[in-house]
Amino acid sequence: MGDMQETMKKINKFRDERNWRPFHNEKDLALSISLEASELLEIYQWKTSQQGNLEREHLKEELADVLIYSYMLADNLGFDINEIIAEKLKKNAIKYPKPIVD
Repeated sequence: MGDMQETMKKINKFRDERNWRPFHNEKDLALSISLEASELLEIYQWKTSQQGNLEREHLKEELADVLIYSYMLADNLGFDINEIIAEKLKKNAIKYPKPIVD
């Protein structure tokens, strides 16, 4: 797995080479995340998980789109992805404690 900062540089380079920066404001990136997540869901529509899982290339493409827009939104907002995930996992651990097993 590659370094997140290096991945972000590649994403920004791709965007900047096409002069797309003006279109990548926070609102539009949030909308794009939702739209791409819907495209990801569409792979499974009317199928079992196993049937949808067979569309591996399509799944990779749609998941990559969700992640690219998510990285871009985090970058725009000055969020460190590792940091915000760690913070959320801590909150989730409090909200959803491990079950006590006797």
